[in-house]
Amino acid sequence: MVVPFGTARATDWLPGRPIRLIVPYVAGGATDIAGRILAEAIAEPLKQPMVVENRGGAAGNIGGAYVANADPNGLTLLLGAVGLLTTNPFLYKNMGFSPAKDLTPISMVYTSDLVLVVRASHPAKTVQEFVALAKAKPGSMNFGSSGNGASTHTAMELFKLVAGIDVQHVPYRGSAAAFADLLGGHLQVIMVQVPTVVASIQSGDLRALVVTGERRNPALPDVPTMAEAGYKGADAMAWGGLLAPARTPRDIVQTISAATVLSLGKPDVKTRIANTGLDAVSSTPEAMAAYMDEETRKWERVVREAHITAD
Repeated sequence: MVVPFGTARATDWLPGRPIRLIVPYVAGGATDIAGRILAEAIAEPLKQPMVVENRGGAAGNIGGAYVANADPNGLTLLLGAVGLLTTNPFLYKNMGFSPAKDLTPISMVYTSDLVLVVRASHPAKTVQEFVALAKAKPGSMNFGSSGNGASTHTAMELFKLVAGIDVQHVPYRGSAAAFADLLGGHLQVIMVQVPTVVASIQSGDLRALVVTGERRNPALPDVPTMAEAGYKGADAMAWGGLLAPARTPRDIVQTISAATVLSLGKPDVKTRIANTGLDAVSSTPEAMAAYMDEETRKWERVVREAHITAD
């Protein structure tokens, strides 16, 4: 249960210094933007400033390890994404820490659907037609992602497993480069977060075939979900959550969680995050821990069955 503010106050345990929110990715990405909105919003209920600090590199491992090894006093927190928290442990022999053992979940922060897109000139008009083409000529098409183990990679690998198709992976350093090569004709398809491609879909440059969420995306109401298209079990979400070093006192975790829930529930904050294309969500520490465990087991299977490696 989240501790109400009348029960646990930030002033009882924070010595007046700012809280550092470590974003383990470069500035400007979805997680970074969500983190900055949260940092601004959470300062009021906590009565304590929060400062975002980017520590990118090694697919998030550098920033994650920094927080995992920080003092467990509530002054250094992590905003981690699904790849770092659930997939990296199976891709890297030594991450420098264990997300499950060395971090304590506080609250979910955001989620985002992914969408499978092709150029408007691609012969596939539906996801079923795309699968049929892929099965007719195995390995003849390729897809791009923002890097090995990223959600744009693993979600596509999950779809490949469910659909029984062979589409070759081309990793990039970020979704923008993969998106540019798709438009340039060097790739046949990409699986990417919805906000990245909505404008190109609406302009007619790209065609959306299927979304990965359990429900249709409001920005793409005419695009079916994986389940609706006949690929049950291929649903996937990009998401991010707030965590503290393990051994952080429970009352501190509960107080920050309560502040997060309160902040992300405010209409103006939800709107600001929605304007970035993400959905603001929050949770108890227990709910996030359960979801993280469920996602870890899911992506472990995909990494193993799809033979995904970090290289």
